[in-house]
Amino acid sequence: MQQKDEKLRDICQEALTCLNKPGNAAYDEIKAKLAYVIGSYNYDKNPVGLYEIGALALSALEEISAEKPRKVKKTLLKNLKESLLQEVEA
Repeated sequence: MQQKDEKLRDICQEALTCLNKPGNAAYDEIKAKLAYVIGSYNYDKNPVGLYEIGALALSALEEISAEKPRKVKKTLLKNLKESLLQEVEA
């Protein structure tokens, strides 16, 4: 279980890096929340926030990708979707 959560944390960190690129100022609230839940997970190992805010980050990344497909790696979207779906299936 924890290995799956660690993977999600790493993917959320990658999503945060992508959202921090110039031109994504509209997503400042999601970036702040994502940074917070990553730090929170590192402290207490409770993944609930990663799943909640990870879903918001996925929506934001999909919006960015729809406008400018080259700004978001397809593998990032795929990996984030898969990690979030694992929680739904569990």
